[in-house]
Amino acid sequence: MSPSAFLHQHLPQVWLQRGFVARLLLPVAWAYGALVALRSWAYGAGLFRSERVPALVIVVGNVVAGGAGKTPTTIALVQHLLSQGLRVGVISRGHGRQTRDTRPVALNSLPQDVGDEPLLIHQATGVPLWVGAARADAAKALLQAHPEVRVIVCDDGLQHLALARDLEICVMDERGVGNGWLLPAGPLREPWPRKVDVLLHTGASGVTGGFQARRQLASHARRADGRLVPLQDLKHQAVDAVAGLARPQAFFDMLRQSGLTLARTIALPDHHDYAQWPASTSDRPLLCTEKDAAKLWPHAPHALAVPLQLTAEEGFWQALDALIAQKWQAHA
Repeated sequence: MSPSAFLHQHLPQVWLQRGFVARLLLPVAWAYGALVALRSWAYGAGLFRSERVPALVIVVGNVVAGGAGKTPTTIALVQHLLSQGLRVGVISRGHGRQTRDTRPVALNSLPQDVGDEPLLIHQATGVPLWVGAARADAAKALLQAHPEVRVIVCDDGLQHLALARDLEICVMDERGVGNGWLLPAGPLREPWPRKVDVLLHTGASGVTGGFQARRQLASHARRADGRLVPLQDLKHQAVDAVAGLARPQAFFDMLRQSGLTLARTIALPDHHDYAQWPASTSDRPLLCTEKDAAKLWPHAPHALAVPLQLTAEEGFWQALDALIAQKWQAHA
């Protein structure tokens, strides 16, 4: 088994149980845990500084490695804040990009320059979005370019303590905390439980508390030219599907739940760049995620991108609005 296959396919399965391989990795997990604790202590003691920016900062993240629904949650959150009349901006590290500077994301930006997830968020919301390895630098650059922004949503970054935040939203999927061990023996980036302002479940995680949200595919796919194709029109034939996600099988399962017949599935590592995609694969329709589309379309312009939508229960939005109101009062 190749190192890549072990990391992306086998290790996530190891993290679900406290089996032999997980136990072999425990000494490394203990060392990692000691470093996490030391870093947290350094911030708490003031040895490292958390920088605050003149805006309300909401971090959307998770405590486990791999996708749990942060990006659709960020999109839904931004759209909700906009509906409340707030001026919103988004910052992100831009994972998977080939650049290292701090820069804005535009509608015609390339995924390799800004990252696939930031590009998707900007295309879905239209709000100002900056990427930067240091989130505080990205936030300051965004506010300098858009001083009207009052709320900054940080896509990922729950563990990025260098940026001070007002609210933390932790997203969990059906894996919950896995076997409950830290990386690499388990999926945890930091010990759980830990204090967060709001916990949002995008699957039956088994972790108590918080609110529920549902992830589902849209009823249509989108062509490279923007035209929409109802998924209903694809049910009479077999299709191929590709996904470069942390958990590509989840996308394939949702396609099948939508009534589609998948002749071939291609699971690729998260943030795959598609540079080596073959010019032709088959005559069957090819479905991909919105996150993959901008990278895949230059090589497969016939591919159809299927949007992923998130719907959270009303209690989540009510709790969030109440917390934001409290923070505004504290800032006043």
